[in-house]
Amino acid sequence: MSRTPSLEDFSPRERRLVQTFRHPRAIQRWLRQVPYNREPAGETLRTFRGVVRAGTAHCLEGCLAAATLLDQHGHPPLVLHLASQDGLEHIVALFRHAGRWGAIGRSRDEGLHGRAPIFASPRAVAWSYTAPYVDGEGRVVGWAVTDLDTLLPRVDWRLASTNVWAVDRALLRLRHHRLHMGERRYRSWLARYRAFRAATPAPTTRAWRRFYGTEARWWW
Repeated sequence: MSRTPSLEDFSPRERRLVQTFRHPRAIQRWLRQVPYNREPAGETLRTFRGVVRAGTAHCLEGCLAAATLLDQHGHPPLVLHLASQDGLEHIVALFRHAGRWGAIGRSRDEGLHGRAPIFASPRAVAWSYTAPYVDGEGRVVGWAVTDLDTLLPRVDWRLASTNVWAVDRALLRLRHHRLHMGERRYRSWLARYRAFRAATPAPTTRAWRRFYGTEARWWW
C-alpha cells in the first residue's frame, strides 16, 4: 500500500526539489551534485529530509532520496540491492520508462551511479554493475529488488528526521538471486582494473568513462 506523502508534508525547501526534479534523469543529475557523505562524525542513515538538511549523501541515503523524488512523480519506491563477495553492498533506486528499466544511484565509485532506462529487466540492470564493481576485492554475487513501502511498512524512510537503521537491517535480510560473473570475465576485469589504477593513480570522471566504455551504460 502506497504511503506517498502529499506536497504539504514537505518543507518549502524540500518541496522546491520535488517540483524541480520531476524526471529520473534530472534526479540523477541532482544526486550526482550532492557531495558524497563519508561520515566524518560517525555512521549515518538519513532519509530524503536528512539528505536535504545535511547536504550530503552516501549510497543508501542517495537511494532513499531518489526513491522519494521518484515516488512523488508516479514511480513506485523500488530499489535494487547488490550483494558483493567483500560484504560491501550497493543499492540504487529502480524505475521504468517506456517499458524499460533504469536506475538512479550515488557512489564513491564512478561506475556505480545510475543507468539509462534501456534494460529489459531488473536482473539486466544488476548485471550492468558487475564489471564496474570489480576493484580488487569487490564482485557482485547476488541481487534483490524490493518495494520500500512493502519492506518497511512502519518506517518513515522518506521524511524521518532521525537515522533509519531499520532500512539497512531489512535490506540485509532480503533473499538475493544469485548473479554469477564467470571466472574468466572476473579475472579479466580484475587485471584491467589493476593495470588502469597503476597507470592512472588519480583518474578523472572522463578517464573512468573511457575505461568502462559502454559497460556501465552511463546516464547523468
